[in-house]
Amino acid sequence: MKIMNKEEFEKQNVFGTGTANTAFAQYFIGNSFLNPLTKAEEGIFLANVTFEPGCRNNWHIHHSTKGGGQLLVCTAGEGWYQEEGKEAISLVPGSIIMIQPEVKHWHGAKKDSWFSHIAVEVPGENCSNEWCEPVSDEEYEALD
Repeated sequence: MKIMNKEEFEKQNVFGTGTANTAFAQYFIGNSFLNPLTKAEEGIFLANVTFEPGCRNNWHIHHSTKGGGQLLVCTAGEGWYQEEGKEAISLVPGSIIMIQPEVKHWHGAKKDSWFSHIAVEVPGENCSNEWCEPVSDEEYEALD
């Protein structure tokens, strides 16, 4: 369900918006928020990531020599996920996306909805994240 009203969205965003994602703001168009749910040193890192309407992260790649990647569990609002060279996938609460290592992709909110997902960093060896170019306004605006 698309939700433009932030107060209404917060009622459905059961894992909480958290605080402004300033550490990674340079890799996002628009404002995102981060609410860590676990600590990386506990063995697996989970965080609720919230995107304001129209917010999306840059194209990026999760590198790993073994294991790794990322799992997205969509929890509130509506968003998009797209792998390079493929059609974008509409995301709604309950959508689950398994992102394999070495796959260039992006994810974020639809232009007319707040959006949250839990991001799970899949454990692996020699894991790193490569941030690439922003998703262009032209690419983004073409999605419906």
